[in-house]
Amino acid sequence: MKVSAVILAAGMSKRMKSAIPKVLHPLLGRPMIEYSLEAVKETITEKPVIIIGHGAQAVKKAVGDRAECALQKKLLGTGDAVNAARYLLEGKTDLVLVVNADLPLLKPESIKELVDLQTNNTGPLSLLTFLGNESRGFARIVRSSAGKVVGIVEEKAATPQQLAIKEFNVGIYCFTAQWLWDNLRNIKLSPVGEYYLTDLIRMASEQNLSVKALTLHDPVEAMGINNRIHLAEVETILRRRINEGWMQEGVSMLDPERVYIEKSVTIGRDTILYPDTYLRGITLIGEGCEIGPNTIITDSKIGNRCIILMSVIEGAILEDEVSMGPFARLRQGTQLGKGVHMGNFGEIKNSTLGPGVKIGHFSYIGDAEIGENTNIGAGVVTCNFDGVKKNKTEIGANAFIGSDTMLRAPVKIGEGAYTGAGSVVTHDVPAHTIVAGVPAKTLKKRKKK
Repeated sequence: MKVSAVILAAGMSKRMKSAIPKVLHPLLGRPMIEYSLEAVKETITEKPVIIIGHGAQAVKKAVGDRAECALQKKLLGTGDAVNAARYLLEGKTDLVLVVNADLPLLKPESIKELVDLQTNNTGPLSLLTFLGNESRGFARIVRSSAGKVVGIVEEKAATPQQLAIKEFNVGIYCFTAQWLWDNLRNIKLSPVGEYYLTDLIRMASEQNLSVKALTLHDPVEAMGINNRIHLAEVETILRRRINEGWMQEGVSMLDPERVYIEKSVTIGRDTILYPDTYLRGITLIGEGCEIGPNTIITDSKIGNRCIILMSVIEGAILEDEVSMGPFARLRQGTQLGKGVHMGNFGEIKNSTLGPGVKIGHFSYIGDAEIGENTNIGAGVVTCNFDGVKKNKTEIGANAFIGSDTMLRAPVKIGEGAYTGAGSVVTHDVPAHTIVAGVPAKTLKKRKKK
């Protein structure tokens, strides 16, 4: 059986008060619409169709080739939105799943359960409902005295008796395809100038056809987003889901409510995350690490048993047993070898540091390659930019770069070489040589150890 999905993402959502289409607002680092794509992925058999309207090009660019897009030209309601997918789906699928793109908490398991319900339904449609005391603007489910679903009434059109109903419409439906296309044509324009998809429930009831309802096990899944307050509430729930999942996998968090982990992050067991730690993008954290507090790691790989305190890491690789911070920063293209120590107020960009390198404090290393067990003193700067291009600094193993040394790139410091405090090195330094001064000059050769 062929199952297709229509994801409604065309609305203007004026309550967001934003130039950004609502479905592109980020939740844990991902556009909201990605959660809908993920929720339907395991159930549908065909490429999903996204109904676009407000901010159409931006939405289309965000989803790329993961879905087909159909334009709703005049934004005349949900019935009109689904009808925009007719030319892509009519005659090509057996079931049509309709999903609102502003329900990012909806789980794939609930979607599959709904489709399974409709597969076994003799009638034309099944829908999701939830029970609760707070409507958040959701429409009410109207049932007959026999308990059958006979209609849906919008909150603004409900009578006082209907407002007392505690069963709400989620806005997720599964239709028999041909019945859907045949009956969409018969939806009447509402008094507010829109075609409501919910009218199909009444029409099916009037045709004495079975409408099945699946009540969500967890009403939280039905939380939609209409404004920035809802956006924050939903992100809090998403974060809690992720954090609890990692704690069950052996990760410790002293205050889970203050730890931010995006779904694309992987964390090894026995790692401890301190408050106000942010793990973003494609980030891999090894086992037995201590990270935070006040640390941001983005698109980076962290080895085992690393200690990272109050630092920022972007696009870097740390091998095992690296320690850094507080107030240290690694920028794109940096790799720290095993056992590297980087102290406070240091910055490294696009550089490779060999095993055992020590950078105590107050240093900038850019576009450099540093050999193992070299010591970088306080205030050392690789002067890598000449006003036109970036230049490379190479420092051999077991070297000692004295405090406040300026290394004017391009320059090479040989293995075991020393620079005196306050030196300005403008030329290559041979191995096992001591230099000092402004500009630095050779003082003597060192004995090779």
